[in-house]
Amino acid sequence: MELPVVLVTGASRGLGRGIACSMARKGFSVVVNFAGNALAAEETVALCESVKPDPRQRFVAVQANVGEAADRASLLARSLEAFGRVDALVNNAGMGPRVRADVTQTSLESFREVLQVNLEGPYFLTQLLANYWLGGKIRPILPHGFSVVMVSSVSANTASLNRGEYCVSKSGLAMVTQLWAVRLAHEGIQVYELRPGIMATDMTSGVKEKYDTMIGQGLVPQRRWGTDEDTGMAAASLVAGDFPYSTGSVIYVDGGFHLRRL
Repeated sequence: MELPVVLVTGASRGLGRGIACSMARKGFSVVVNFAGNALAAEETVALCESVKPDPRQRFVAVQANVGEAADRASLLARSLEAFGRVDALVNNAGMGPRVRADVTQTSLESFREVLQVNLEGPYFLTQLLANYWLGGKIRPILPHGFSVVMVSSVSANTASLNRGEYCVSKSGLAMVTQLWAVRLAHEGIQVYELRPGIMATDMTSGVKEKYDTMIGQGLVPQRRWGTDEDTGMAAASLVAGDFPYSTGSVIYVDGGFHLRRL
């Protein structure tokens, strides 16, 4: 019996690593995509190996920059070469601006780079997978069919003036989720948006002291940082089919940050 295969982009570290490990714990094989850090990707592979419940599970690191069309095509081709199938896609790969700057100073180069990775990449990688699935070359083996998870951010609807291009990319990704959810719903393919909050990752390491204070003061109702494990468990639950009648939904993993309060 074949095992489901999950392709996780940006899985060498941070939230992507947590997602890959959670998929491994669920009994799935995983394509560990990475952009440049091969050593970190192999560390993710080793961690997945250490938690797998089924000896048949396999984990393969595949280098590709999801912001590049040729790399996206290569990523899918190499995933199929390694496993013969892909059952779910987690569009996690993303980046913040290399230099944070007020919106009055955002450079065109930074804007283009961030949107290329964070928005263009997930849109067109999903297109590749959707067309592959719709081609009927494989039948779904997950209980509720194929699925796509878009990892966005609370920045999709929370303005940060010193990284406007990041907010725009995540807001766009929220609409990408809706578009693909509507297009694929009648095909039996679910699409979800996973919206993490203030997470302890490399991306936030430079502002840790600032957010430690704000979280302690109640910015996050649960009064703690989010972790890669928090995100991973949510993503694995979606892929496993625990929300079969919720396509297009926004699943918050933010400790209540999104709640309106007086």
